[in-house]
Amino acid sequence: MDLASPSTNPTYSSPVITTPTTPTTTTTTLATTTSPSSTPSRYENQKRRDWNTFCQYLRNHRPPLSLPMCSGAHVLEFLRYLDQFGKTKVHNQTCPFFGLPNPPAPCPCPLRQAWGSLDALIGRLRAAYEEHGGRPEGNPFGAKAVRIYLREVRDFQAKARGVSYEKKRKRPKPKVTATPQSAAAAEAAAAGSSAETTDHSTVLRPTSLDHVSSRVVKDFVE
Repeated sequence: MDLASPSTNPTYSSPVITTPTTPTTTTTTLATTTSPSSTPSRYENQKRRDWNTFCQYLRNHRPPLSLPMCSGAHVLEFLRYLDQFGKTKVHNQTCPFFGLPNPPAPCPCPLRQAWGSLDALIGRLRAAYEEHGGRPEGNPFGAKAVRIYLREVRDFQAKARGVSYEKKRKRPKPKVTATPQSAAAAEAAAAGSSAETTDHSTVLRPTSLDHVSSRVVKDFVE
């Protein structure tokens, strides 16, 4: 039969064997070189998760909101919504532990989102909004109302928890102490300068004496 004859059945092992190995090597090299750059950083991963959470909040909003309709007021609603997942104890003004950094006993004051977490969250969402095509001048995360809210949260939490958010002062630069070699060099330089002064005085002294003697002789002659 023709199907059983060797001439009509082509051998497929030869193309596989004669396939050049250069493309495979090139592909492996490219994959190896591009894999580190394609791995997102921890900041990028967190920013992506925050953006997905905010978009999910807009979809679950009643009524649902689209991104172009979002304003600074909606951002404030989102921040207040996140307070229920906070882990920072913020004392009320009527609490006996108000203003104490380390309360000695538990209290019924609510847990809130820490100011530092909210500030970092707004920074990531502000960058993600512009990366997704939003205009910088219309960025709701940079609205004035949002900045005022964050400032009020920072001030109130600082009073309630007894925590100061003032910037740390820069440490003074350490003074450079003179080494024995530098001290010896300084003494040698001082000695050289004094020697030069002495030489100049000895050179100038005869001239001054000659001037005085000539003046005396002139007066004596007159």
